[in-house]
Amino acid sequence: MKAITHTDFHFPGQVSRYVGKVRDVYDIDGQYILLVVTDRISAFDVVLPKGIPCKGQVLNQIASRFLDLTADIVPNWKIAEVDPMATIGLMCEPFKVEMVIRGYLAGHAWREYCAGKRTLCGEPLPEGLRENEKLPRPIITPTTKASEGHDEDISREEIIASGLVSAEDYAQLEKYTLALYQRGCELAAQRGLILMDTKYEFGKKDGKIYLMDEIHTPDSSRYIYAEGYEERLARGERQKQLSKEFVREWLMANGFQGKEGQQVPPMTNEVVAGITDRYVELYEHITGEPFHRYDDEDIVRRIEKNVETFLAEES
Repeated sequence: MKAITHTDFHFPGQVSRYVGKVRDVYDIDGQYILLVVTDRISAFDVVLPKGIPCKGQVLNQIASRFLDLTADIVPNWKIAEVDPMATIGLMCEPFKVEMVIRGYLAGHAWREYCAGKRTLCGEPLPEGLRENEKLPRPIITPTTKASEGHDEDISREEIIASGLVSAEDYAQLEKYTLALYQRGCELAAQRGLILMDTKYEFGKKDGKIYLMDEIHTPDSSRYIYAEGYEERLARGERQKQLSKEFVREWLMANGFQGKEGQQVPPMTNEVVAGITDRYVELYEHITGEPFHRYDDEDIVRRIEKNVETFLAEES
C-alpha cells in the first residue's frame, strides 16, 4: 500500500494550508478547519522519513469516534468526518499548552523518574515506583506547544504566571482533562485495554472552550493490554502495548532520540509494515470493529472529492 505523506489541495474558499508534523490543516473561509490526517509519523518531535500506510485513517477514525463518545463532557470542534482520513470542524483559537494526563508511570515520565526526578510539572512522585505502575492518582503534566522543536514540560503555576492560560480557563481545562481521561479509561477497559496516559488539546471560540484535534489515538495515548498486566508488572517484564511508544523504543534501540547529530535508523519495508499492523491492531481492539483498508483507491482524489461535496452542500 502507498502511504499518503503529502497533500496540496485547493478547495473553494480555501484561505491557507498549514503542514504540521502529521496533519495538513486547511483554513476554509476563515470558518472551518479541515484536518487531513496523513500517514506521516513523528517521534521525539522529528518527522520520520517514511510514511506508514493506513496510519492516517486509523488516527482520524479513532479520534472521530471518541469525539462523539465524549461530546457530553465537553463540546468539541468536530462538525463531520468527511473522509476516512479527514475531518472538518470549527475554527478555534488554540491554547498554547497540551494537557497531558498520566495514570501510570511510563514513557517520558518513567525516563525522568529513572533520571532521579521526583517531581514532574509540579506533581510529586513517590519513591519506589516501578515502570508502568499505577500512580496513586492521575496527574496532569502539561507541555508547551512548540511550533518548532521539542515541547517542554511546564507546571500549572508557570502556565498561569506566564499568561499562557488564565487561572479561570486552566481550572476548567483541568476538570475537562480529568473527566475525559476517566471516560477514556472506562471505554478502554470495556475492550480489555488500559489507557495509561494521554493528552488533550483545547481551544476557544466565542468565549467557549472546545476540545480540539485528536483524542485517545495511538499517537496521543498509551494503551496496554489489561490481561496479564499485574503478572508482567510483578516480574518486571515489558507490558504488551498498543501505542506509538513501540516506535520510540525501536528508535532508541537503534541509537536515535531526536538529539543533534543522531540519524534516524533505516526504515525497511518490514519495519514499516510492522508499524502499520500495530496501528490496525489497536484500531480493531479499541473499536471492536474490523479495519477497512482502501488498497485499490486513489486516496488523495477521494479525499478531495469528499471534501468538495461537503463544502458544496454547506454553501
